[in-house]
Amino acid sequence: MNFFLKFLLILLFSFSFAFSADFLMPDQAFQPYAKVNDNAQIVTGIKLGKEIYVYDAQLKIEIINPKDVSIKDIQKPTPVEHMGDMVYLKSPEFIVTLQDSGDAGVKNIKLKLSYQGCSEQGLCYEPLSKEFDLEVDTSKLLATTPKTLEVLAPIKVENVEKEKSETDLISDTIKNSGFLVIIATFFVFGILLSLTPCVFPMIPIISGVIISQGEGLTTKKAFALSVVYVLAMAVAYTIAGVLAGLFGSNLQAALQTPWVVYSFAGIFVALALSMFGFYELKLPDAIVSRASQNSSKSGFIGVAIMGFLSALIVGPCVAAPLAGALVYIGQTGDALLGAVALFSMSIGMGLPLILVGVSAGKFMPKPGAWMTMVNAIFGVLMLGVAIWMLDKVVSSEVTALLYSILGIGFAIYFGAFDKESHVLKRTVAFIVFIYSLALFAGFLAGKPSMTEPLGFLVSKASTTQTTSQEELKFEVVTSIKQLDAVLERNNGKKIMLDFSADWCTACKEFDEVTFQDSAVMTKLKEFVLIRADVTANDEAAKALSKKYGVFGPPVIIFFDQELQPLKAKTVVGFTEPQKFLEHLNTL
Repeated sequence: MNFFLKFLLILLFSFSFAFSADFLMPDQAFQPYAKVNDNAQIVTGIKLGKEIYVYDAQLKIEIINPKDVSIKDIQKPTPVEHMGDMVYLKSPEFIVTLQDSGDAGVKNIKLKLSYQGCSEQGLCYEPLSKEFDLEVDTSKLLATTPKTLEVLAPIKVENVEKEKSETDLISDTIKNSGFLVIIATFFVFGILLSLTPCVFPMIPIISGVIISQGEGLTTKKAFALSVVYVLAMAVAYTIAGVLAGLFGSNLQAALQTPWVVYSFAGIFVALALSMFGFYELKLPDAIVSRASQNSSKSGFIGVAIMGFLSALIVGPCVAAPLAGALVYIGQTGDALLGAVALFSMSIGMGLPLILVGVSAGKFMPKPGAWMTMVNAIFGVLMLGVAIWMLDKVVSSEVTALLYSILGIGFAIYFGAFDKESHVLKRTVAFIVFIYSLALFAGFLAGKPSMTEPLGFLVSKASTTQTTSQEELKFEVVTSIKQLDAVLERNNGKKIMLDFSADWCTACKEFDEVTFQDSAVMTKLKEFVLIRADVTANDEAAKALSKKYGVFGPPVIIFFDQELQPLKAKTVVGFTEPQKFLEHLNTL
């Protein structure tokens, strides 16, 4: 039930509330309490009146003071769905485990419990809160063990374990670090992410954009254009990240629909044809004449738009630093600090792109034969990016065919069979031709592969043996209901849940690299393998992702033998085979 409906309920029943004895007063409907147990834990809760329920999302527990005492863990009952919201229909009780960063001893602690609920008869109460003054001996906190906690409340030990996932550690960095430390840390994260496949497709884009500026392009202008591109990219990443953190909606994933991908691929095809000299892309003369009055702005708006759209459509990858920032925003609601972290990370990701853009401007050849050749090369790269984008929405057979046609055409144009061409140029073109021909043969054989184009020539017996011995089989689910059924069916077993999507580049890396490693495949035979396919990004996929705190694929979650997620073992983003194998060995 959204806020607007709650507000209407308050208006509709406010008058009857004054004249009816059936509705409880707030202090009768909600009776909050808090006390300290023998293990220096705070036991707090709300005793609910008849036909009263409280919203899980509106319930908040805070330590107001002292500043050196904070909440380490909260054990809570499981809420249930009621009229579209997660609520507590029975009086909820929470066990709060504290941590003391100062000197241990008896301390006066002020705890604040905030909540909001409704009556089954139709009345919604306004948000309420109550503060409690408690004395806690923090020296006892060190003596509290997971086993003691388990006696107090039968909750899984994993909920209070000290080990945290990489995403949680990064989220804690934002919570506990200074402003400058956050900026520096996420800037370094961004530089590291710039070495991943998420950023690679942007290299020919920014290079082509710079080259397309034509004559009169200086190193200074190339630098300025590159900075504009990266700033626009950073703004897009930041906006998309903040929206995902606050509302759980992945804007980048929403833009992976076929019509968006086809449209953007078409833009790159148009740019490529322009670089081949088929036509010249230019604005109407009226706009050009106005823009020419201030030539310093010429081209910058188009570059900014391209940078913004490229960030949203070309590279929607999720890695641990990004997920950590989104978790922080989602948990605290502090969009400003989370946005600063995301923006700093985006600038770090864009730093190599600035270098590429400046290089494209500095070493751009003068008008002539070389300039024509350079334009053609970047035209081919633009077509390559268009095909790469189409790979998200079409079959691998189609993309293999398109790549092979592109490669054969490029090789012939580049002079693979031109005896008068330079030997180095002819050699490169001939190698591209041979590879593209092999790729085309793989397509005709029905087994296209970019890494092993002639893999279909392996003997049938060998292929059958390899497939039967090593192929990983995932059970695919697309909704919470399907996943719950599979989990229940495999109760008592080790389970791995892989969140994946057809448009996710890093997911394909997992399939083609990590999950093809023989040692990894052998180890994964110990697990029940489930794949949560969120390609559709529909309501079922969003609900499934939200339940497990997934902002976007790839994310891999492991379950223990009692179907409890091992949050500290969650893997976010692509992981190399050796590192992934080491991670599996810790389970």
